Amino acid sequence: MADTGRKRPWLAAALAFVYPGLGHVYLREWFRAVLWFGLVISTTTLLVGDEVTEPLDSGVTLDALRAVYQNLPTVATVALLALTVLSMVDAYWMATRENRMADIVEGDKCPNCGKELDEDLAFCHWCTTDLEQYRTEQ
Repeated sequence: MADTGRKRPWLAAALAFVYPGLGHVYLREWFRAVLWFGLVISTTTLLVGDEVTEPLDSGVTLDALRAVYQNLPTVATVALLALTVLSMVDAYWMATRENRMADIVEGDKCPNCGKELDEDLAFCHWCTTDLEQYRTEQ
């Protein structure tokens, strides 16, 4: 039986590829989602001038979008690509971390070695990892 509370890290990363912040919306990390949305909007506002978006004045078409993409400055393209990659990495990491924390809270597996835990102990009896720091993060 699949655990419905677990998040899919690759789905979070794929959504962040579509638009930075969407992966965080999937994870219900609202503050981070707004942060990524704001970073993309502010970067676009600062690095892309009005002359680049002029083809969109007559309407949003494929040709207009292609013209805007071709007119983008290299600095803006690199900055937006970097934001997208960083958002993907952050969404993947957050999903993985959330799943690991859920395992610890449920007492299933050690975050360090992945072996079964004894619920009565505050550390992993296999690798001696202190679990209290992980349990208090939740």
